[in-house]
Amino acid sequence: MAKSKFEYVKQFEAEDRCLPNCWIVVRIDGKSFHRFADTHHFVKPNDDRSLNLMTKAAQSVIEDFKDIVLAYGQSDEYSFVFRKHTNMHNRRGSKLMTNLVSLFSSSFVYHWPRYFHTQPLQYPPAFDARIVLYPSDQNLKDYLSWRQADCHINNLYNTCFWKLVQEKGMSPALSQERLKGTLSSDKNEMLYTEFDLNYNNLPEMHRKGSLLLRRKQKASEDMNNSMSSQLSFGSQDFQENCRVRTQTIVLHCDIISEKFWTENPEILNSKK
Repeated sequence: MAKSKFEYVKQFEAEDRCLPNCWIVVRIDGKSFHRFADTHHFVKPNDDRSLNLMTKAAQSVIEDFKDIVLAYGQSDEYSFVFRKHTNMHNRRGSKLMTNLVSLFSSSFVYHWPRYFHTQPLQYPPAFDARIVLYPSDQNLKDYLSWRQADCHINNLYNTCFWKLVQEKGMSPALSQERLKGTLSSDKNEMLYTEFDLNYNNLPEMHRKGSLLLRRKQKASEDMNNSMSSQLSFGSQDFQENCRVRTQTIVLHCDIISEKFWTENPEILNSKK
């Protein structure tokens, strides 16, 4: 970069490097998403098109940001967890956050026609983002448990609310009043006795959200044959390594219980 007398203005830039030895979590949220959902006629209480589109946009992020070890999403939000010792963008919070949310937003718009075939986009959606550091593994697990608990609480309430509106013909105000002060057990009982609905039989994506993980999988036999012929000049070790592919998988599972972390120890032990 050429030197000039104006270069002193760089001194005003703030240093925002994230603390070392901390999990970096970037959470994105839809901005004014209730209005966006109403304008685009989202199905209530859950629109699978929107949920799958959010996950598709999150996959685009994970494919680009190789240091993300997992992502968890529900409703109009997604949390992305960078490995504890990442040095991507020199751990600069503003770089990580702005690059991530801009890629997510553009991917959401880009893939919109794939999920909303007959519903054209009326105006560009917007997502905000925040970055939070968690120093311990337990802090990170508690954060993800908090987000999944939030998913369950909101979905149970919204399921009851829209059942009252759509099937009982109650107004939104009366539905809110009916649910005011009720416990989870009360809502489950209402769904079962008044609507013959067992909440536990609802899709897991609605009740538990979506979790994105990287998994190493062996390539198919045809692909292995193709690789072997193309890499005949290489070493045997290199060819063996090329038969393993890393893929992003989507799960709808319980991440609050310790069982999930016991079955996936590589998440907390992730290395570069």
